[in-house]
Amino acid sequence: MTDRYPEIDGVIAYIHENIYDPLPLSKLAQYAGYSPYHFSRIFKERVGLSPLYYVSSHRLQKAKDLLLRTNLSVRDIALEIGQQSLGTFTTRFTERVGVTPSDFRNSTVQADDHFRSLQQLNDWPSWHPASQQYFTVAGTVEAEIPFEGVVLIGLFAKPIPEGLPLYGTLLSSLGDFCFTNVKPGVYYLMATSVSWGMQAMDFLLPQTTLRTRSKKPIIVGPHTTVPHQQVMLHAPRLDDPPILISLPLLMNHFLARVMQDSRG
Repeated sequence: MTDRYPEIDGVIAYIHENIYDPLPLSKLAQYAGYSPYHFSRIFKERVGLSPLYYVSSHRLQKAKDLLLRTNLSVRDIALEIGQQSLGTFTTRFTERVGVTPSDFRNSTVQADDHFRSLQQLNDWPSWHPASQQYFTVAGTVEAEIPFEGVVLIGLFAKPIPEGLPLYGTLLSSLGDFCFTNVKPGVYYLMATSVSWGMQAMDFLLPQTTLRTRSKKPIIVGPHTTVPHQQVMLHAPRLDDPPILISLPLLMNHFLARVMQDSRG
């Protein structure tokens, strides 16, 4: 965590306080006292995302909250977060959360079922492809605060946990992880944890879960050496982007792999 550009903290707080209001780049830059170009540069250096992408991410997080905590229609929720087109809202939500707004709203019971199924797993398998065509990204997960539960970890295309990870898995505890057969590319490592005592709402809206993310990319390729990744889960920080991907969706994908492996 860098303490560079502490003035960005004030802008982030302003964004959270005014998330339902229009927040063009010019307004945010003026609040920070910088030109739009300079503000965009230092915001991205501090947060890892552009200012407007950060704003849109938190608006989608608000939409998730409204879907689960209110009876507002999906159209009204889209309008509430400043999205005039229901179709555009549904498409963006689905791409970045992994399920449609309606499916997300109706996912509480299913999320609880997935979580209970994970608790009942005795053996947590690991998968190793028969032929290793590509590369390996390995590391160790630790946590600032002790917990017992599951760690969801993945390699993403952007420095924000949204959409399905390009490579991902679940761990039954802190410790080592390994992604094998990783194709050449640029990735960002993201992880969060779900304690066994949590309820479905706690991880459908993961605002308090321990987490980590790499702001700098992991470059995988034939002429690069990927260092061992030391991953430290920490409490949410002011400049962390929201965890948009549906955690129950990742749990379901993992359980489906377990079932397929047991049949094979």
